[in-house]
Amino acid sequence: MSTNKPKLTKYPKRVLMDLSSDCNLKCPMCVVHGDTDNPKVNAIIKKQMKATDAKQILDEIVGHTTTIGPGLWSEPLMGRDIMMHLRSMKRRGFTLSMNTNALLLNKKTATNLVEIGVDSITISIDSTTNETLSKIRGVEKLEKIQDHVLQLLAIRGDSAVPRIGVSFTKQPENQHEEQEFIEKWTEIADFVRVGEIFENGKFPNIKINPEDRIPCAELYETMTIHTNGDVSICCLDGFKDVVVGNAVEEGVQNVWQGDKLNEIRKHHENGDWSKVPFCENCDRWASNSFTERQEGNLLIRQSAEFTFYNRIDRLNTWKSR
Repeated sequence: MSTNKPKLTKYPKRVLMDLSSDCNLKCPMCVVHGDTDNPKVNAIIKKQMKATDAKQILDEIVGHTTTIGPGLWSEPLMGRDIMMHLRSMKRRGFTLSMNTNALLLNKKTATNLVEIGVDSITISIDSTTNETLSKIRGVEKLEKIQDHVLQLLAIRGDSAVPRIGVSFTKQPENQHEEQEFIEKWTEIADFVRVGEIFENGKFPNIKINPEDRIPCAELYETMTIHTNGDVSICCLDGFKDVVVGNAVEEGVQNVWQGDKLNEIRKHHENGDWSKVPFCENCDRWASNSFTERQEGNLLIRQSAEFTFYNRIDRLNTWKSR
């Protein structure tokens, strides 16, 4: 018997486009760039999406898809045409939500992002000291990253966009700095995102009840498109182990409503997790429900994977709430 069958829309609500698969860091926790011994790495990294392919995808989904994430497992600011792509997306009316490590977020770049109207920018920091940053991200440039965040906030000023936040992914190397990080950055940024470490499909520090499992919302909401147009099963498939089609060659809608994805959805709806090996032991489905509570000036939204500490006095920047 099918269980909790989600509604499938004509197009994905959100599209993740890997405009550039290059990165300036090799963080150990990164699925793609952190596993330098994986023979699949060279087939994925240092690629760029063709401008004509990006335009074709955008022209098809405009008016249907709401949000675009201009990147996957890499640093979007390393894309040689990133500003052109972002302008192209905003001209078509998409909401843009991006993540960056901020090392390349100099004054010129920050000014461009604000002027373009990028809706949300989350800066990955993960530490309060250079010693910890070195263990987590392999660099000791915490002051530079912090300065770039402060500069971006100053350039943005009182405008409603971009919404600017910082993130902290909990790991054994940085857990002792979590509370200090939250207290520091909730006084500065619009929000703080604290994430649970995710390894081999599991949240090792979170207990997930498998009996509560439901079809993964990502299959009904988000399309992940790589630099060559290949569409993988979800954003966790950094090495394209399960390709369900090509958005350039076949078109976004044809892939989204195609036989391969529909078969995967059907297995999820029927609870036949073993028939989708990539998903069989994955607990990411649990991160799609959340609770909210208010503490002082913070609206705290919590799911299995993330806890967001949102400044109530900055909720004017939160477009998608």
